[in-house]
Amino acid sequence: MAIHPQAGKLVSHESLVNIPKLVSSYYQLKPDVSVPEQKVSFGTSGHRGTAMKTSFNENHILAVCQAIAEYRKQQGYQGPLFLGKDTHALSECAFGTALEVFAANGISVMVQEGDGFTPTPVISHAILTHNASSDILADGVVITPSHNPPEDGGIKYNSPKGGPADTEITNWIALRANELLLTGLDEVRRMPLEQAKVSGLVTDFNYIDHYVSDLENVIDMQAIANANIKIGVDPMGGSGIAYWKPIAEKYGLNLTVVNDRVDPAFGFMPLDKDGKIRMDCSSPYAMANLLELQDDFDIAVGNDPDYDRHGIVCKGRGLMNPNAYLGVAIEYLAQYRESWSQDAVFGKTLVSSGMIDRVVKGLGRGLCEVPVGFKWYVDGLFNGSLLFGGEESAGASFLRKDGGVWSTDKDGFILALLAAEIMAKTGKDPATLFDEQVEKYGQPYYRRIDVPSTPEQKSILAKLNKDDVTQTELAGEPICDILTHAPGNGASIGGLKVVTENGWFAARPSGTENIYKIYLESFVSEAHLADLEEEAKSLVATVLA
Repeated sequence: MAIHPQAGKLVSHESLVNIPKLVSSYYQLKPDVSVPEQKVSFGTSGHRGTAMKTSFNENHILAVCQAIAEYRKQQGYQGPLFLGKDTHALSECAFGTALEVFAANGISVMVQEGDGFTPTPVISHAILTHNASSDILADGVVITPSHNPPEDGGIKYNSPKGGPADTEITNWIALRANELLLTGLDEVRRMPLEQAKVSGLVTDFNYIDHYVSDLENVIDMQAIANANIKIGVDPMGGSGIAYWKPIAEKYGLNLTVVNDRVDPAFGFMPLDKDGKIRMDCSSPYAMANLLELQDDFDIAVGNDPDYDRHGIVCKGRGLMNPNAYLGVAIEYLAQYRESWSQDAVFGKTLVSSGMIDRVVKGLGRGLCEVPVGFKWYVDGLFNGSLLFGGEESAGASFLRKDGGVWSTDKDGFILALLAAEIMAKTGKDPATLFDEQVEKYGQPYYRRIDVPSTPEQKSILAKLNKDDVTQTELAGEPICDILTHAPGNGASIGGLKVVTENGWFAARPSGTENIYKIYLESFVSEAHLADLEEEAKSLVATVLA
């Protein structure tokens, strides 16, 4: 994909979404469930869409929340439901709708006091800390489309284990929600918002203090303070904006928030590589504001709107590749978390860098490779058999210092603060430590591309098996392995991964667009990566023909 000429530059007024039109579309447009694009569909991280395309509207949220209420009742969950929202315009709309349904169903809901925002990892942390001391199980809902553009909305359900619900649960919720839509929402319970707020079922909760006061048990905050690491933070207008000042004050950090604006149109954001506003903290174009300030800080960090992703900027070195930071974080944690079990393993997705494989092998530790989606890490992080779970898209979480569970959803706060801890304890920034890994394990060349495809081709790709691949070589090397299921848990990857000694590619269909994604990596050269790309496209085209 060609880089848009305005990528990395501030948006023009014409590029901003019309917020009044977006909000009115949420309430006025009614989805038609006979149209696939207008049905409730849970992807890797909840149901997402936009009101103006009738894919995220009031009726969707009424149906999803009623389905969640019925699922909770079926499972016997009687504890509170921790409810959070991010700073997207549609999140505010959906938050009100959710309260109306949950209260009408007699569910006790915990919301941020002062009607504030609540990040995804904070909801996970709240669920887990509640359930650790109570037999009455709590769960949660986060209203967010993550880093998606301002016109998008999203909602996801987090189980009593704290993290994203597994496919069996989300399939049940989506099926029931679409049944409710099909029958005109006749079975949806709802009460007026103002009545819900005074029903006694909606309780203000200080999520900020609850989360911030516990951070010292997962990050060495004292080491960061003692080393006086100078930290710059761009909240990118997201739900964690009210957390950084309390973090700095409680732990005595030398921390500066460089942008304190909250704007549902995200008018302060530079355009991403395709010319869209996207709060992707792994993109150098979206992070252009912070990159201009990188020399003012030892470490600078950015997060997406729901704070489940992290972007790490090292002084004079720019934005780290997310894959590179994951490998550095794993190696550091393996050496500096002495209470962690030597039998537990580190987690990566099949499309994350092979550098992680080499680092973990060099440490003499175990690796668990899973399909795309953080839900695959929930059980392992919950029971402590998994020390760390990371995704190539700049999301990860890990255990407390004592080896207990911290969050089972991606946590952008702790990955950002870990970068400062790494510098405080080693005297080197993560970019320098990655250079040392390259010297030891080789230079990775990594790329992701999107290839147009039909729905029929996407369906074929999702159901491939090893026998569909007849080639024996890839980019001049013998094929070592062909994967359609993840070696870490045996789950289907919904696509294909082909591995050689010094390279690999993976192909999987997009859940929302008529494209498939190809991930590639070479440990030889850019030229070898180009050969991998050409042959990967040819191989996939052959099996889809």
